[in-house]
Amino acid sequence: MIVAVVGPSGAGKDMLIAAAVARDPRLRRLRRVITRPAAAGGEDFEGVTAAEFAARKARGEFALDWQAHGLCYGIPRDRIAGPGVAVFNGSRAALPQALARFPGLRVVLVTAPPAVLAERLAARGREPAAEIRARLERAAFALPEGVAAVTVMNDASPEAGVARFLAALQPERA
Repeated sequence: MIVAVVGPSGAGKDMLIAAAVARDPRLRRLRRVITRPAAAGGEDFEGVTAAEFAARKARGEFALDWQAHGLCYGIPRDRIAGPGVAVFNGSRAALPQALARFPGLRVVLVTAPPAVLAERLAARGREPAAEIRARLERAAFALPEGVAAVTVMNDASPEAGVARFLAALQPERA
C-alpha cells in the first residue's frame, strides 16, 4: 500500500512521517528528490539541481513528480516497490496524478490552525516573511474534487500528533 501525506506547509508532515516510520517497522518512507540544496535542512531528501532533475525526469526515473513553491519534487520509481506501507510527503495539487499512478493510494491530510502553521514556518527559518505569508494563504487549499482523505489535526504535542497519524494509517480508516 502507498500513502500520500498532504497538507499545508508547517502542518508537520515530515515530522509525523519520520516519527511514525521510527515507531512502526511496517512503514517505510519514500525519500523525495527535490531541487533544493540538501543543506537547506528539514526532511531527509535528495537535493539535486534543476538540470539534474530534468534529466532524471526525461529518463523516466520518477514514478511521480510535481512542482510547488518554485521547486521540483519527485518520487523515484525504484523506491516504490518494497515491503510494508510506503509513505510519502506529497502535494494536494498532485493528488489526481498520484491517484492515477498508484491504484489504491490512501491519502492522509495533515493540518493545523493558522497560528500554529505561522509559528512553525517562522521557526524553521527557510523562507522570508513574504513567502511565509503566501504559504499561509494557500493553507486552506482544498483537496481536488473526488479525493477522499483521512484528516489528522496536528495542533498539540508531537506525541499526540504521532498517535493521531498512526491511527489514521490503520487499515480500518481507509
